[in-house]
Amino acid sequence: MRRAGTPIGYVAAIAVLGITVVPLLFVVLGGFRTTAQINASPAGLPGPWVWDNYAAILGSPSFWTFLGNSALIAVIATALTVALGSMAAYALSRYTFKGREGFSTLFTLGLLFPLGVATLPLYLWLRQLGMLESFWGVAIPEAAFSLPVTIVILRPFMRAIPGEIEDAAVLDGASRIGFFWRILLPLSAPALTTVAVLAFVTSWNFYLLPLLVFNDSANFTLPLGVATFQSQYSQDTARVLAFTALSMIPALAFFVLAERRIVGGLTGSVKG
Repeated sequence: MRRAGTPIGYVAAIAVLGITVVPLLFVVLGGFRTTAQINASPAGLPGPWVWDNYAAILGSPSFWTFLGNSALIAVIATALTVALGSMAAYALSRYTFKGREGFSTLFTLGLLFPLGVATLPLYLWLRQLGMLESFWGVAIPEAAFSLPVTIVILRPFMRAIPGEIEDAAVLDGASRIGFFWRILLPLSAPALTTVAVLAFVTSWNFYLLPLLVFNDSANFTLPLGVATFQSQYSQDTARVLAFTALSMIPALAFFVLAERRIVGGLTGSVKG
């Protein structure tokens, strides 16, 4: 059984690689072709290579506006997620109080809550608060929807830190907040990095929330920008593919660079 498992594993890995990488390559390489070439041979390679599509998009102010909006919202949402999630996870992991497990279960159930169900009440709430056409109107709900997975990852990691360390800190005069800020957070750095990367990538890829909040194209994020660009240049498939490829690069690069930290944080969380 063990010998048979290796070929099956390789086949599964190749299948997953093909499903994920081949479409990305199609999009990236399609941007180096003309629409006529794509219509003549959809699965063909660039020949000759066309650089005008990428050059035109990189020279477009709207692309950089969309990129800046996405980056700003993602940074705000990530900061809120890590700050609020770490505090909630600290209370749920190191404090003993009535209803603690109930709160933990509530956050766990939040993983199953779909965004689509909250669309109408969320829109009405943001309109009443005057947060439409505001970056905060997108970043705060995004942070709220990222909190469940953040707490689920951080809580076991923080709970696994030995109580002797906290007792020693208290004997040295540290308060609970001091222990949290000076000791617990540095020791939880792998898990914090994991949840920060997940929150950033999730925020970057959000489409429904920005669509719900923004009507002014000057506030659009990259996912909305891709949809807008596609509608404007629906006949120019090559340029649409180039715009889509460029919009994927920041989040994909960020995720690849932080991959090892993500695995380390999740491993520590599972062990905890």
